[in-house]
Amino acid sequence: MRADRLVSLVLPLRRHGRLSAATLARELEVSTRTVLRDIEALSAAGVPVYAERGRHGGFALLPGFRTELTGLNHEEALALLVAGSRRGAQAFGLGSALASAMLKVVDALPEGHRDTAAGAVERLLIDPETDLLSRRADAEEVPEAIVAAVRRAVFAGHRLRIRYAAFGQDPKWRTVDPIGLVTVRDQGYLLATRSGEDRTYRLSRVLAAEELDEPAQRPDRVDLDRAWQERSTRFRTGGDQVTVLVRLDPRRREELAGTALAVLAEEADADGRLRLEVAFQDRRHAEWALWQLGTGAEALAPQWLRDALRDRAAAIAARYAAPS
Repeated sequence: MRADRLVSLVLPLRRHGRLSAATLARELEVSTRTVLRDIEALSAAGVPVYAERGRHGGFALLPGFRTELTGLNHEEALALLVAGSRRGAQAFGLGSALASAMLKVVDALPEGHRDTAAGAVERLLIDPETDLLSRRADAEEVPEAIVAAVRRAVFAGHRLRIRYAAFGQDPKWRTVDPIGLVTVRDQGYLLATRSGEDRTYRLSRVLAAEELDEPAQRPDRVDLDRAWQERSTRFRTGGDQVTVLVRLDPRRREELAGTALAVLAEEADADGRLRLEVAFQDRRHAEWALWQLGTGAEALAPQWLRDALRDRAAAIAARYAAPS
């Protein structure tokens, strides 16, 4: 008998009082026969659940029954509930499990803590789906079966076989040794090694995943934060990276810094505008980022970027010069 299912059976009885076997079966997505077996198991375990016969009968808990997490103070309970409201768990396929866990935490809190903590959480909003300009956050959707297989391999220390679609390449099967999972701005990444070399895979580009039986070749302990920092540094300094000199309205600085790989140098001009040396992943990245800033920025160098932005602006001007 699964302990988590038995706990899930107690929670709706705590919230709603008397419920029929059919209602419990629908809520738990199991058969009525399974509910009846679970009720018997709860009774055998000492949980005071009883049956009421008749048209409006069902199962209920004796009044006053509850379990309490008496060691939690108000701030600790609030921290747990706020953590449960974040969307980062979605990247690892743990959204539904996290919601269920938070429900159990709320139910098990002492009465006073439960009311005040739940009320406080209503006053906090973490990582909304849109910002003040109604721009939606780019949370990535990864099939549950894929992220579950990746997650199992990471936790179990098993090798992993993935079908991966790298940018601009045809999908290929790879066998990797998983090290850990990282989420950044609602985008999930798998840190792994392949043939002894460090590799970082974006979960949204994993098209299929199979956990293998053989153990992964990896150290017993890992400093995941340090590993991520090292790989981020290599990413920013590798590939077809380009460096651009930009003259910028200071009000647009954070917007530019948020899209660039790195701000390498910065100084203020006499008129208050900023002069920045900025690194981008490649030419296309640089052109896209500067175009987003419109007249708030001017690319001073290299010349190919100035030419590309001029040609794009000329094409837009020509499009709107003629009547529609």
